[in-house]
This record gives sequence, C-alpha cells and structure tokens, in this order.
Amino acid sequence: MKKTILIFGVLALAILALLQLSKYALITGDLKIELVIGGIAIFFFVIGVFIQKRLRNDEVSSQEIDQKQIDAIGLSKREYEVLLEMASGYSNKEIAAHLFVSESTIKTHVSNVFLKLDSKRRTQAIQRAKELHILPF
Repeated sequence: MKKTILIFGVLALAILALLQLSKYALITGDLKIELVIGGIAIFFFVIGVFIQKRLRNDEVSSQEIDQKQIDAIGLSKREYEVLLEMASGYSNKEIAAHLFVSESTIKTHVSNVFLKLDSKRRTQAIQRAKELHILPF
C-alpha cells in the first residue's frame, strides 16, 4: 500500500511539473514544449493503466476461494453457481436464464444456500460467504 501511495505521489508531482512547463510554454509561445508535454502525459497515462491492471491482478490472486469451506458447508456445484450469481446481484429470474433452468429450480437452490449458510436474506448469505472466503470478491 505504501508503495502505491509513493508511486501516485511521484506521478502527481510529475503532473504538477508538467503544468508549470505548460504555463511556461504559453508565455513564450513555444509549441515544441507542448508536444513534449503531451508525450509525457500519454506516457504517464500508460503507466497509470499498467499499475491499475497490475493491482487488480494482485487483488484477484490474493483472494483465493477456500474449496474446503465449500465442501464443509455442503454446497453443491450448482448451489455454488447460484451463490455466485446472487453475489453478482441477479434476480432469480435472471439466474434461471443464465443457468438455463426454471425459476422454481433456482428458488430451491437459493433456499438450500440460505439453509447451508444459516441466513435468511441474500445479503446475509453473501456476507457469510465472504467471511468464509468462498466468494472471489
């Protein structure tokens, strides 16, 4: 985290320096410096995108799913798929369409998920699943 703050601090400092150079370019009327500033800005943009993708990849890899917990709870493969869809915010009807089953089948799976996670609502089930590290997000 400190490394990220340091990197963004250096980037912010570089942006401030570029703004001062652009102010100088306006006063002197030199267009070449503006082209250099534009190139540097694009360079920093690319660095920012790279850092963001790298941080997201690190977050995803650090949050591994605990398969033992899924087995201990007794969730079937289909119930786990339904839990993932629930966590994505889909309704029973939308989940049924995604998984190519009837809505009543999804209601049964949702009920089983609630029972196995000892919850009464979707939000409670999702929160419990996150606590058990069985959801990827």
